[in-house]
Amino acid sequence: MADTAGTTATSSDAPATTAAAGATLSGAGSPSRTGAPVRLRGLTKRYAGRAAVDGVSLDIELGEFMTFLGPSGSGKTTTLNMIAGFTKATEGAITVDGTDVADLPPHRRDLGMVFQHYALFPHMTVAKNIAFPLEQRKVTKPEIARRVAEALRMVQLEEMADRLPSRLSGGQQQRVALARAIVFNPRVLLMDEPLGALDKKLREQLQGEIARMHRELGITFVFVTHDQEEALALSDRIAVFNEGRIEQVGTPEELYERPATLFVARFLGESNVFTGRLTGPGRLTGDGYELAVPEAGAGAAASEEVALIVRPERMRLLATEDFAPFGHNTLAGTVAEVVYFGAHRRVTVDLACGTRVQLREPAGQEGPARPGTPAQVVWPAEHAALVPATASPSSRPSSSLPS
Repeated sequence: MADTAGTTATSSDAPATTAAAGATLSGAGSPSRTGAPVRLRGLTKRYAGRAAVDGVSLDIELGEFMTFLGPSGSGKTTTLNMIAGFTKATEGAITVDGTDVADLPPHRRDLGMVFQHYALFPHMTVAKNIAFPLEQRKVTKPEIARRVAEALRMVQLEEMADRLPSRLSGGQQQRVALARAIVFNPRVLLMDEPLGALDKKLREQLQGEIARMHRELGITFVFVTHDQEEALALSDRIAVFNEGRIEQVGTPEELYERPATLFVARFLGESNVFTGRLTGPGRLTGDGYELAVPEAGAGAAASEEVALIVRPERMRLLATEDFAPFGHNTLAGTVAEVVYFGAHRRVTVDLACGTRVQLREPAGQEGPARPGTPAQVVWPAEHAALVPATASPSSRPSSSLPS
């Protein structure tokens, strides 16, 4: 039902537009931490015997900005909908601030919800749309007026209170949906791809607005996206979903710099991958190369098949006659392609060992970055990550609790 997008999880006889309304609006000044912790334990959803979500366990802390990141069909949105109450779990527990909500209908969970499609009432003004969840809760008219004014201030739409949604841009409509979601003071705000319908520039602008709102409100945000850059920019922590399970949970820096699996390394940002076996202390031998591995991975079992992950910005391109710094891995190759992106350029190199790699370097940097030029690709051994070369969902633990 279209009205469910962008409101508070509300009773079935009222439009779900009440679902997007929700966080504590206090006056000026720093907010107290008004969010609530969310706990998932063994959360499972099966459809016709197939597990769309398979035994997910996760702790989301009070006031945290947690992002569910993954490709389409990975289970991230189904997990969010089970927290909201729109989808009933097959198994498992969901607690919000210590209260088991798994069997409660959406309107009794008192969670804010914002969807990708704004679901604003077209016949209502901006102010009326924002006021709707408060009216459903029988809030007094003076209090509604105060909260609506405060919500409009927070999303910087004070001058558009009397406009209809049809007279707003897509970014402005999404701001109205966000205001409606925080106006009734929920302790947890759930967002399902809220910026997915916007162009890149608007998305980046609203990312900043969402981050500011999180800082000011202090409530718990649970955000679903498949956009890696969006997840890195907004999140306190990220849970990476794959085939119904969580592959890894960590801060953006932890996931990017120290991925635990090949899937996380490849999904979160760009990666150059060298596969092989550990053949000695801190050494990986592959097809046509021998590389030093970071100390953190040197303890892996001898002869174990592993993958060395090197991010494009960690590599440097040197002329063939230059000496690589001490402690750097060095591989010879030929520049195949150079693509200009304004602030940086992407350089593709065909290595002599048969592997193709990509580097990212500042656009104005001097060097041998011209197609057909022989060159060396170098990087410090410690600026890489070592992960198992293969991993299947069946081989991963079903519980993915953060440490």
